[in-house]
Amino acid sequence: MMYRNSTPDSTLVSNYIQGSETCLEILIKRHQQRLYSFIYSKVQDRDIAEDIFQDTFIKVIRTLKLGNYNEEGKFLPWVMRIAQNLIIDYFRKSNRMPAFKNTDEFDIFSIISDGDLNAEKKIIKEQILSDVRELIHELPEEQKEVLVMRIYKDMSFKEISENTDVSINTALGRMRYALINLRKIIEKNKIILVN
Repeated sequence: MMYRNSTPDSTLVSNYIQGSETCLEILIKRHQQRLYSFIYSKVQDRDIAEDIFQDTFIKVIRTLKLGNYNEEGKFLPWVMRIAQNLIIDYFRKSNRMPAFKNTDEFDIFSIISDGDLNAEKKIIKEQILSDVRELIHELPEEQKEVLVMRIYKDMSFKEISENTDVSINTALGRMRYALINLRKIIEKNKIILVN
């Protein structure tokens, strides 16, 4: 059977479950850049990012083979959640929690914490979030634009590239530099992202 670029993820997933190995290859190729970029932006290390990327798809394959997949056509968000859990596991094992984390809402400044934040921590967190939003204005215009589109408007890099008339790679590059610069600004302003 021939598969086109337009074949939906859900069709590829169900055909893979029924035994078509080609479908998994297409799914991996389709999403590898976005998934790898997401993982790398969190761990900032190519080898670790590669390992987590591989582990993510091992887990995906295992779940699909066991017939435990029921995401109803939301393949990529499901894969991203698996990757995010593996990233958190990696940081827990190495005892260094990252300053940044993406949640489903892509709020990069949310703070990893176990259980609920108490009232005082909530106030601190809100203050940090508003401080960080203020600092975004210090970024170069092109980087600020991509960061706002990606995080606050939840746009894909494809949508960002179409809206800004640049290639996807340029949009990814600007996002990467925006995060690097934001970290520097945060350090310079001595804002501590508390656990």
